[in-house]
Amino acid sequence: MTIPRGRMLIGSLWLVAILALLLLISSSWLPQDGARDCQNSWHPCLTFYQTVEEERQVEEAESSPKPHPQDCPGQSFQVWRLLLYLKASQAANQDVLLDPYLQSWEELIRFMESLGAVVGFFSQKVKDKVAVIQELSLKHARENSGRSSPDAPQHGAYYSIGSMVEAELKAGVVSFSHPSQSGCRTVLRLHRSLQWLTLLLRGLAEGANEKGEYRTPGELCRQAYQVALAPYHPWWVRQAAELVFVSLPERALFLQLVCVQRQEEATPILHTLIHTLEETYARTHHILHTHRLLELP
Repeated sequence: MTIPRGRMLIGSLWLVAILALLLLISSSWLPQDGARDCQNSWHPCLTFYQTVEEERQVEEAESSPKPHPQDCPGQSFQVWRLLLYLKASQAANQDVLLDPYLQSWEELIRFMESLGAVVGFFSQKVKDKVAVIQELSLKHARENSGRSSPDAPQHGAYYSIGSMVEAELKAGVVSFSHPSQSGCRTVLRLHRSLQWLTLLLRGLAEGANEKGEYRTPGELCRQAYQVALAPYHPWWVRQAAELVFVSLPERALFLQLVCVQRQEEATPILHTLIHTLEETYARTHHILHTHRLLELP
C-alpha cells in the first residue's frame, strides 16, 4: 500500500515539532561550571571560533570607526536597539542593570522569532524566563513597599544582577540542592542561552574559506550548540537538536536582519555586536562565578 505524499509530509512535520518540544523541555537543565577549562579563569569561554586571522580582523574592526546600524523598516528586530540596551545594562561598577538586560533579551527574542517557526518556538521559553524575573521584581517591590527608611538606597533588590543575587542569597530563596523559582537560577539559564547566540553570531562574522564559500547558518548553529549546550544534554536531545539546525534559513536572511546585503557590510556590525554581547556576558559570568551559582541544579 502506498502512503500519500501529503500524509508523509504532515507526519514528518509532526515529528519535527515533537522533537523540538523535547529539546525545549530539556532546556531546564543547567550547565556545570567544571565541564570545561578556560585556563582556570572565571572569564567565560567565548573563543570557540576565534582564529589568528579573526583576531586580526577584530583588532582592525575595533581600531576603525564604529558602524552605526540603521533602522530596518518592515522588521521587528533592530540591531541598533539591541546595542542600545546592552550598553545601557553595563553599569560603571561592572554590574549588569536588570531592566536594560531584560530589554536586550526582548530584542534577542525578536531576532530568534525572525528565523522561522521552529526557532521561534524556543523563544517562548526565553519569554517565560524574562517574565519570571519581572514578576519576582514586582513581587519584591510589593512586599517591601513602605518599609524602607528615607535614608535607604533608592534602588531595589532587583535593580541589577549583582543586587538581585545578594538579596536572594540573603533571603535564602536560592537552593543549591534542588531546582528553585529564583532570579539567580533564571538568569543562569539566560546566561547559557546568551553564550549560544554569541557563538552563533561570531560564526556568522567569519570570512569565507579558500574556495570563497561561507559556512551555513545551520552548521554554525550546530557548532555553537555543541560548545554552549550539548555537553549538558542527553543523546536523544542532541539528536533532536539536529532537526532544528537543518531548518535554519540561509545566510541572506541573517544579513537582512542587520540591514545589509553583503557579508562585507555585515562583518563590522557583527563584530561591534559580538563585542558588546561578550562584555555583558563576562560581567554576568563573573557575578555568578563569584557567588558559586554556576552549579545551581
